[in-house]
Amino acid sequence: MLWVLFLLVAWGVAAIACIRLCLVTAGAALRPTGPAGPPPRELSLYETAFLAGGPHRVADLALVSMHLRRRLLLAHTGWATVVDPEGRDEVERTVIRAIGPEGQSRIAPVRAAAAAADTVRALADRLVAAGLALPHGTRTALESAARTVRGATVLVVVLAAVTALMPGQNTGDAGPVVAWFGLPLVLTLGCLAIARVENQPYSPWASPSGQRWLDSLPAPAHGADRDVLAAVAVRGVAAVGDPRLRAALLDGGRTARPLGRAPRAGI
Repeated sequence: MLWVLFLLVAWGVAAIACIRLCLVTAGAALRPTGPAGPPPRELSLYETAFLAGGPHRVADLALVSMHLRRRLLLAHTGWATVVDPEGRDEVERTVIRAIGPEGQSRIAPVRAAAAAADTVRALADRLVAAGLALPHGTRTALESAARTVRGATVLVVVLAAVTALMPGQNTGDAGPVVAWFGLPLVLTLGCLAIARVENQPYSPWASPSGQRWLDSLPAPAHGADRDVLAAVAVRGVAAVGDPRLRAALLDGGRTARPLGRAPRAGI
């Protein structure tokens, strides 16, 4: 009857993990997040990018903006080359500093350094203070609770497998015994499915007020650089129409360094 102990452990872990996820999700939804109306001012593209996709979206937006305006060359091989060393704003200056004095660097570390920079953190703090973004602690708690439920799912499957393979288990009895583990498995999988369905259309970075702001944005048009940047801010790199630029940002970092360097004006 050792399988009964395993079943109790599976039920206990699954129940605790699912209850924790429900409580954390409910707490995030009930957290005061500022006025229900529109923001008191027009948000910048960087702020919109953060609400839609977090700090890495801000870095992507800066990279795309600098490339479109010929201040940075993003090669499909995954390298960034500075063309104009004078950044137009602090985020662009952060990107240039991340590339380094040589004027050329792999895109992946530049993106990571720009996303972790003080400039982006200050932008996030302003959005949190305005009630438009979720505090870091709330996001961390949600991610941790979801990981706990996924871990509970794996544990239930492992305990069911151990029960089925235990010595002395009759073949005819193994099926019904393992079937009991299906109940906590359905609980954890159902909890994850509901959480995914509820949160799928929404950004994990925006508060309810911030999400309402994102929902109110018109669909970006096509053609002008401003429209392309607006699409990148809301939808990410996948909104870039140029396949070579998309390759540079999505998977170019896995390729080798290009031979030679592009010319850099003003350096």
